Amino acid sequence: MDEQFVLRVPPSVAERINLLLSENVSSSEEKSLDLEISEDGRTGTFVIGNERFPASLLDLPCVVESYKTYDDSALVKTADIGQMILVRESGEASPDVVEYRHGLTPPMRDARKRRFRREPDLNPELVQRVEKDLVNIMSGGTVENFDILSIHLLFL
Repeated sequence: MDEQFVLRVPPSVAERINLLLSENVSSSEEKSLDLEISEDGRTGTFVIGNERFPASLLDLPCVVESYKTYDDSALVKTADIGQMILVRESGEASPDVVEYRHGLTPPMRDARKRRFRREPDLNPELVQRVEKDLVNIMSGGTVENFDILSIHLLFL
């Protein structure tokens, strides 16, 4: 499978990329298109022509599959996409999180909050105690610190 990511750019940059891709490269005045990622692996610079735009690598809230076709009838899966490069205008603030809150389409807005199960609020000490008790029971032992409740039923 190929390695892929989603490149989300502002509308003005998208027009320039479309011009660059639709024209003959030798006749285009904006011949360069580059992406430079800094050492932290999450921020960088997107360069088109002589202009530089800030970019960020963000994780998507869920995996997106990409497909291609060779005969216009059968689809072949090419990759699972889990990250997006978000290119911003020069004045926009950089995101302070590593996960993009929304998916790629409007129905996936606040996807983690609305569509996925929330993590249960568990006391770590209680989890460790139950785990220890289960290991004791599986090895043939008994549970520590337990109370036996005896219920007597009367049958008439």
